[in-house]
Amino acid sequence: MPAPGIEVLDADVTTLTVDAISNAANSMLRHGGGVAGAISSAAGERLQRESTKLAPIDLGEAVFTSAGNLPSRWVIHAATMHLGSTSSEAVIAKATANTLRCAERLGARSLALVAFGAGVGGIAIDQVARIELEELAIHLKGETKLERIVFCVRGAKALQAFRLALARTHAAGQLG
Repeated sequence: MPAPGIEVLDADVTTLTVDAISNAANSMLRHGGGVAGAISSAAGERLQRESTKLAPIDLGEAVFTSAGNLPSRWVIHAATMHLGSTSSEAVIAKATANTLRCAERLGARSLALVAFGAGVGGIAIDQVARIELEELAIHLKGETKLERIVFCVRGAKALQAFRLALARTHAAGQLG
């Protein structure tokens, strides 16, 4: 099977037509602010109701819900921090790996990944980009059903960080 297409977009993750989108969630799966709040708001009340039934989850764990009113089928919620806390590089790596595994279990062919741990998580965007691309490279060494992976970020700085990390990962031969 050929390697999946990998894109970096400055876009609103709630508008992407992909099988699954990721959500940088807290371990209680309360989607109040930031990207989680935007996803919850766009998806509708059902998403929070489904999330509440799954909570709490461990840091780095990933679970899924339906996507409600979003154009995707599923939202994969990865716990990147405890409520009111910050994140760490190890948690970002684990959350990314588990999100990719969850997408595979669902049979997703396309996945949008957000910048886990950036923003309120307190991790620098260039570190987040490096970690997520490293985890993707590890994941793609195995079997995958994924045909399209979109790193969905916001703003010029994040776009540049993810494009640079993608270029470095390609240059190092880690993505085939």
